[in-house]
Amino acid sequence: MSPAAPPSVPAVPPSPPSSTPPAVPPAGSSRPASRLLDWRVRFGALALVWGFSFLFIKVGTEGFAPLQVAFGRLLFGTAVLAVALVVKRDRLPRGARVWGHLAVAAFLLNALPFSLFAYAELTIPSTLAGICNATTPLWGMLLSLVALSEDRPTRVRAAGLGIGFVGVLTVLGAWQGFSGLDVTGTALALLASFSYAVGWIHVRRTLTGTGASNLSLAGSQVGLATLQLAVVAPLFTSIPESVELLPLLAVIALGTLGTGYAMLLQYGIVAEVGPTTASMVTYFIPVIAATAGVTLLGEQFGWNTPVGAVVVLAGAALTQTRTSRRRTAPPAGAAVPVPEAPEPAPALPKPAACA
Repeated sequence: MSPAAPPSVPAVPPSPPSSTPPAVPPAGSSRPASRLLDWRVRFGALALVWGFSFLFIKVGTEGFAPLQVAFGRLLFGTAVLAVALVVKRDRLPRGARVWGHLAVAAFLLNALPFSLFAYAELTIPSTLAGICNATTPLWGMLLSLVALSEDRPTRVRAAGLGIGFVGVLTVLGAWQGFSGLDVTGTALALLASFSYAVGWIHVRRTLTGTGASNLSLAGSQVGLATLQLAVVAPLFTSIPESVELLPLLAVIALGTLGTGYAMLLQYGIVAEVGPTTASMVTYFIPVIAATAGVTLLGEQFGWNTPVGAVVVLAGAALTQTRTSRRRTAPPAGAAVPVPEAPEPAPALPKPAACA
């Protein structure tokens, strides 16, 4: 979830439908209220879709093997993105090198974490899985210090990293010796979030500036992940003797909404309001996942789970801070430069922590 990706580890920059940069509104002007409402509604829809993804995974595993849930999610997600590519008349990326890097990204950002979350939710609540997903910015911050030389740490961001992992220990109840916690399932969920962070760094280092559109790269990546699990899943699973309706609907919703449609929503939000605002969806996902798990699945948790989740999100928010550059007023009569378009943000989810 994916999960929107953490701003500190951006992936492939999304571009507007045309190569023309977005117009900068005149000073003192504002966007129409209807347009502001429109992106806010879509922002809320994106948070709901990604938050409910963990519930869909939980329900899906009641009728299918974890690898089948992940494969179905990718299959239906690919179908949505393929339709979008046809409608927009977009072209697939070119070059063997690009496709090779996309195959690695497909494994790290889709095939592996989707499968890990499905296996994790066999033994842990969807609530805990959603909170583990929120650690992606923390892993991203930690890895970027090593892999991205231009991403220098600050005291605030380093403090955020420490605070975030204190929150993780709080959620897990470390002072109780992790009693009552399924260690394997929790470790798989955390490993899935770690995979997201590694994948975003790989994308940033290898797939920036390919010339292909973000929709084209995303559709190709999810399609490759589908092919990967199409090969692997039959080796470890068998066709179910019977298919229950509710798990099937959950997998369909997980793919069409949580993977395909969510990506399309994210593109529009980033293009309209910029990556910083769009990335805030990350902090709503565990709240929605917890609410859905408690109200619809009857899951229960102790006081340390919500408290730890708040600490995790606070730490993740601090890791995304940037030092502001001081600007001096131009001399009288000097030309005032036109503000640049917002720096592009990751096109693929969850990352944001993508669900």
